[in-house]
Amino acid sequence: MRHHDLVVIGAGSGNAVIDDSFAGLDVAIVEERWFGGTCLNAGCVPSKMLAHTAHVARTVREAGTFDVDAELRAVRWREARDRVFRRLDAERDQGRRGRTDEDCITVYEGTARFTGPRTLRIDRAEGAVDVSAGQIVVAAGSRPLVPGPVAGAGLPYETSDTVMRIDAPPRRLAVLGGGYVAAELAEVFAEVGSSVAIVEKEERLLGPQDETVAERFTELVRSRYDLRLGREVTAVSGRPGELRLTLDDGSTIEADVLLVAVGRVPNSDRLHLEAAGIATHDDGRVLVDAHQRTTVEGVFALGDICSPVPLKHVANREAEVVAHNLRSPDHLIAADHDLVPAAVFTQPQIASVGATEQDCRDRGVDYRVGTAGYGDTAYGWAMEDTTGFCKVLAEPGTGRILGAHLMGAQASVLIQPLVLAATLGIDAVTLAKSPYWIHPALTEVVENALLDLGM
Repeated sequence: MRHHDLVVIGAGSGNAVIDDSFAGLDVAIVEERWFGGTCLNAGCVPSKMLAHTAHVARTVREAGTFDVDAELRAVRWREARDRVFRRLDAERDQGRRGRTDEDCITVYEGTARFTGPRTLRIDRAEGAVDVSAGQIVVAAGSRPLVPGPVAGAGLPYETSDTVMRIDAPPRRLAVLGGGYVAAELAEVFAEVGSSVAIVEKEERLLGPQDETVAERFTELVRSRYDLRLGREVTAVSGRPGELRLTLDDGSTIEADVLLVAVGRVPNSDRLHLEAAGIATHDDGRVLVDAHQRTTVEGVFALGDICSPVPLKHVANREAEVVAHNLRSPDHLIAADHDLVPAAVFTQPQIASVGATEQDCRDRGVDYRVGTAGYGDTAYGWAMEDTTGFCKVLAEPGTGRILGAHLMGAQASVLIQPLVLAATLGIDAVTLAKSPYWIHPALTEVVENALLDLGM
């Protein structure tokens, strides 16, 4: 049995753990599928590159709003897809080569499973190998969840892992799910010519978002898609390319392609964690403390396989924490998940940080609400924006920012001053009145929402 000082399972954010401070140690990386993880290969990056292409197409279609005569002839899907993945596949391959070329790093291409507290069997094409390690980092990520009626139908379906690489957009796309992955990919395919139907068991899209955002976004896209809200799929029938979805109310949807985007599940069930004595939550996430340590000494975890906030920037932060704690066990640092911002790259964009209004009510927290519309700013006039808004929740008296939510152009950028203020303890009055806010920049919508708090 070969022994390594450190084994990292997963080459997504897990790959970021290994920096120059590990030089001289015997390090191994186990990756069963692709370097760069979901984000680079089938998640954040390709979806946003394709979303931007879709937004360009939409801008051309809506050019008449600004007295510009323009015609969208076509979106060349295959060329756009190849442009995106040619670049990302090269990045993936470069990342793999960079690790295999390092003398102190061994790359195992295969599937790892625990055989003891710090021992692993790695199943590879060239044969299984057993290894032990002084320390192990579990960063094996997550995978798309596929509901029983779909999985049991025996008919083809797509997930976010596969749909962005298809050869042509379908004429009719059915999307199962109403979260951010479903919303982003539905828009991509709608803009390149697909007729889209969305089936979501909740009564609104983007349900975890602040209620105002979820309500307004749902109404905004109702005219774009065939929305079947408050419904579930009970059966899938037909044949490849001619699918029929039966819903729990007896209605049906005809589709050429079914995209399943109902959420993700951690890959912990594939690791034989019980052989190592590593505990998990009821939902399968690996149990870790504030320092990313599992219940087994010398074993850490990070990213989707353990995180309560499965986002790439959170996984990267956790990788920094794990890297430090591996090398400095007497001076541990912790990951903080209290104020994690997130964005949905639809058109309009959506961004959020902190508590929603329904969170505050459910917890009995006293709060004030300040709102402002894009259309009430000069740059909003320039954009002819009638739907965008900023909403800020703050604690009465102190002005402490509890949460912030935006829907509109560049929301993912505009929210950052509010993220900084909430994180650094800058109260709403100070943020609104101390710095200059450029006129007539779109940031005035944030300033106006802060002033609307009336503090």
